[in-house]
Amino acid sequence: MRPMTEIDPTPESSEAPYQRRIRSFVLRQGRLTKGQERALETAWPQFGIEYVEQTLDLAHTFGRNHSPKILEIGFGMGDATAKIAQTLPDNDFLAVEVHTPGVGSLLKLMQEGDIRNIRILQHDAVEVLQNMLADASLDGVHIFFPDPWHKKRHHKRRLIQAEFIQLLCSKLKAGAYIHVATDWQEYAEWVLEVLRADPQLQNTAAEYAEKPVYRPLTKFENRGLKLGHGVWDLVFKRI
Repeated sequence: MRPMTEIDPTPESSEAPYQRRIRSFVLRQGRLTKGQERALETAWPQFGIEYVEQTLDLAHTFGRNHSPKILEIGFGMGDATAKIAQTLPDNDFLAVEVHTPGVGSLLKLMQEGDIRNIRILQHDAVEVLQNMLADASLDGVHIFFPDPWHKKRHHKRRLIQAEFIQLLCSKLKAGAYIHVATDWQEYAEWVLEVLRADPQLQNTAAEYAEKPVYRPLTKFENRGLKLGHGVWDLVFKRI
């Protein structure tokens, strides 16, 4: 099993002005269950991909040329990603997450459901985009319930910002889509503002989209909806 490590933020340097780089996650601790540990030991060699600064051949990685390739950024514990992969068996999913319990959980779900159209990269999604994915190689991107940093003054810590969307658009084929879902209204408003501002993207709805049928309701989301909380889906297309 590969060593599972967290990624540290860029250190401050006295030799040059400090610039906070975009990161796709917030550091947090988590414990592995026995089932997750077993899945990491047994399934990672088959479905895990080591991070290297080299362009990934997605067709070779998944063993088929013409299937749509979808990037899943920050899949959490993997329940939604596993269900989507089962719902869309003709698609291939490159799932990126930094937290080891989530990686182990998704691998366990893949074993239990005999899911074979997912590959996992345990690394910062921004660096994966920068260093491992070719331009115009993706048919879609899912970013579900990203850490919101909901206060306006935290905007530089948010994943969804102009620089990141420009990078993401460079990896999308013409006609590919970006789907963001969040249960924070202020963050949904922020995402809408950022995506609308990019001339490479076109909204598929007037503002927020109906929940696509492929995105399952998580237990957390279902409980929140019963309590009157909202969930906002945004689906934009690459022009």
